[in-house]
Amino acid sequence: MFITRYRDRTRMNHWAVALLFICAGLTGLALFHPSMYFFSAFFGGGQWTRILHPFFGLFMVLGFVFLFFAVVRDNFWTKSDTEWVKKAPHMVTTGDEHGMPPVHKYNAGQKGVFWVFAISLVLLLITGFMFWQPWFADFFSIPLRRAAMLVHAVAAFALVLSVIIHVYAAIWVKGSFRAMTRGTVHEDWAKSHHPLWYKEVTQDNASRKKR
Repeated sequence: MFITRYRDRTRMNHWAVALLFICAGLTGLALFHPSMYFFSAFFGGGQWTRILHPFFGLFMVLGFVFLFFAVVRDNFWTKSDTEWVKKAPHMVTTGDEHGMPPVHKYNAGQKGVFWVFAISLVLLLITGFMFWQPWFADFFSIPLRRAAMLVHAVAAFALVLSVIIHVYAAIWVKGSFRAMTRGTVHEDWAKSHHPLWYKEVTQDNASRKKR
């Protein structure tokens, strides 16, 4: 039996942000270093890559804002998350989840990735405006623009790394990918990986049936 984990609008939002992330990432890499300039061929050349990159980034951030408010209440840190982090190395090296603290909709690793997403995107948005030619860059001094470029690059690296971890974890934990493709997960998956969330969902479903 399957239970709903994500609504259609949340999944559509997620994949729209993912697509914009790929576009922003590839155009950003093309602009970052000459060795990766070949990515610009996918976007009509260097000039179009330079024009499109900030728009891809802006729409990615706007899309994430909706996703943020859809899931943020389940991503606040708890004492149980701290305990989960302490025991995580054993789970990662052995693959054994027994002995891990029970988690709700998201475990501490997922929450950490979520907040790296949020912080990185805020930094990318702010710093991106600071050297966005020809619209906003002239409002800032050259030293500030250079500092913004450095922060922008570091934030982009953190974002890309966290996305890699996010995708790897979704593949590593069998059954997770289905949540964002079909919106549902198997009951056994929920019981095993997110028992507190499973308990809440099943209790809510039972309450609705009684009404």
